[in-house]
Amino acid sequence: MSSTFTRRTLLRLAGAATLSAAAAAAARAEGIAPGTTRMFAVTTPVHVRDVTLRVRDLANMTGYYRLVLGLEVLSQSDEVVELGADGKLLLTLEKHADAALEPRTAAGLYHTAFLMPSREDLARWLVHAAAVQAPITGFADHLVSEAIYLDDPEGNGIEVYSDRPESGWLWVAGRVAMGSEPLDIDGILALANTERDEYMAAPAGLCVGHIHLRAGNIDAATAFYGAALGLDVTSARADAVFLSSGRYHHHVALNTWESRGAGQRDATTTGLARFSLTLADADLLASRREQLGAAGHAAREIDGGIAIIDPWGTEVRLVV
Repeated sequence: MSSTFTRRTLLRLAGAATLSAAAAAAARAEGIAPGTTRMFAVTTPVHVRDVTLRVRDLANMTGYYRLVLGLEVLSQSDEVVELGADGKLLLTLEKHADAALEPRTAAGLYHTAFLMPSREDLARWLVHAAAVQAPITGFADHLVSEAIYLDDPEGNGIEVYSDRPESGWLWVAGRVAMGSEPLDIDGILALANTERDEYMAAPAGLCVGHIHLRAGNIDAATAFYGAALGLDVTSARADAVFLSSGRYHHHVALNTWESRGAGQRDATTTGLARFSLTLADADLLASRREQLGAAGHAAREIDGGIAIIDPWGTEVRLVV
């Protein structure tokens, strides 16, 4: 490919004239004021395993995630496609051809965050995104990570990011410092060949680092995902909460920026069907089952774990 991918190319894809404008878009995505070894995100006692979406156009959505993220098809039927990296399931697409698109004012998915194993992998992917002309909605340096934002063809948010070493994260009184500063695109692109696309497939270590949800009420979100489910709050404000296991910056986030007061989700619309959290062992699963029961949340037994329903109707699976 003869052209060189530059900051200007990426900003054009993002529909932004400057890096500060792109950072502002990403700040809206995270709601934060501006200011390789195995990845830490998946070494904690609880972490995200995979996400399932209800989609209208199964072929188109499958093609998008294969082209833009380089995911491989693990299994496929007329109704369901499972996608992943290096044989590991990350994303399931379920066909609901007649479903209406879920409105952004409803509770549900804000974005699925795909974590690259390294900054170099993020750089190669960024060149690839420019090569395939994937529209970008924002860029941001979150202090703990560097992130790029997109929307898939049916409006489901996507974050592609790499973490900074956790040794450099700043914790104060149990809260981690995060921000939304302009992303150092030049520094990232310096780690990749900008003259041709070398991102042929998703790297083997790619995972879902976190999931960000729209909620109707932050107190209810904190009570369910924190007190009942047992995740620790790492950052919080009136309209958003970030939670994790094992001092990761966040495995689950929820906000009410567009969805304040939202009630039960409509299961006949597109969007998030469920997501899974992996637990370290059976003892931890038993403890979480008991904790959820004590908080009044009935669990359904599934293969390898349990399934529960959050306050807005999203299924959360806990699996060993």
